[in-house]
Order: sequence, then C-alpha cells, then structure tokens
Amino acid sequence: MVLTFFVLMLMNIIKTGHVSALGSCPKCGNVEVPYPFSTDDTCGDSRYKIYCNNKNNGNGILEFKSAEGFYYKILSIDPSAQRLIISPPDLVQDGDTCQTSDFSLQGLRLDEHLPFNVSTRNTVILLNCSDNLLRSPLNCTSNSLCRVFQDKMLEGKNNACKGGLCCHYLKDSHMTSYVIRVRVGGCTAYTSVVDIRPEDPVEKWSYGIELQWLPPN
Repeated sequence: MVLTFFVLMLMNIIKTGHVSALGSCPKCGNVEVPYPFSTDDTCGDSRYKIYCNNKNNGNGILEFKSAEGFYYKILSIDPSAQRLIISPPDLVQDGDTCQTSDFSLQGLRLDEHLPFNVSTRNTVILLNCSDNLLRSPLNCTSNSLCRVFQDKMLEGKNNACKGGLCCHYLKDSHMTSYVIRVRVGGCTAYTSVVDIRPEDPVEKWSYGIELQWLPPN
C-alpha cells in the first residue's frame, strides 16, 4: 500500500513537473495567505511563491519577487478573480535623477515559466523618456494622462520626473505580458494605475500593478 502511494506520487511529479500542492499557508503576521500561494516549502503550491516579511513588529507584509530578484509589496490578493496587485516601485528623489527603484534591473520582468502575467487592466505611466519614444505608438502628447500625473502628483516636489517627456499606454494583449521596461534611451521611471478612471482626481487613482495567474493544474 505504501509502495503504491509513493509510485503514484512519483508519477504525478513526472507528469506535472512539480510536487503536489500542500495545504494553505499560515498568516503572514495578520495577513491571510490564500491558496495556492506559498510562503515556504511546507505549504501552498511552489509555483506560486511569495514572501512573508514579518519583521515590522509582527505586522506581516507579503512580497512578490520578480524574475530579476526585486521585491514588490503585495497590496491585495483576489483569489476568486485570480488577480493580485503589487505596489509600483518608488520614484528615486535624488537631485536631477529620475528613476524608479527597479531601474538597475530595467523595470519589472516576470518569469515566463511561472503562472503569472501582467493583466490588461494596467495603465502604465512612463517618465523621463527620450525623444525616441515620439516614434512609438505610445501616447506622449500634451493630452497624455502622464501630464496630469506630473502636474498633480509631483507638484511642489524637487523631482526631475516632473519635467521632460512622458508617455502612457494601456497594457493590452498585443504587448508582452511579462515586462514593464525602463532603460537609458527609453524611459527611466514609471508607475501604473489599475482600471483607471481618467475623470477621477489623480490622487484617487488606484496605483498598483495588477498581475493575474493561471489556476493550478
């Protein structure tokens, strides 16, 4: 009987390429960790790995790690819709520098072998862009939503991101769904808004990067 069990387990590993999923993980501080997410090797599904930062006086913070090793705070998880929202990277406030904190890694890149992708409900706002972007299909006009962001959200700040060319685009199905890129010669900073309502005040926009996932097999 025991031998039969291990044979079936081995066949499942060979078939699916991973060990069968375990039960749900315990809370991260006071934060629920819904299945199939895994915060360690003893729970959840290892393909849905997230990280529990429980160093802030016991108030847990869940984090999502990009393919390049950058950690993004998880703002919310909706298991029924199979979506989670991570916090955009910080804008670096350093004199004439306009970069996001993940600039050295060229922005956000997801591991294409994992079941996550960037959803089509994200409006990406690019800042400090080169003139090369004027030849792109992105909206870099004076009517771009990025201008509203610059004028309102960066008002009164000593921030190089406030000036210069900016653009925005809606992440759609024709674009790669694993990358939000920043680089020298393109744009060096970005933020993102989920399910944007342009008529709403800028400070009430839902800032975040929405990811969606495929359900476990």
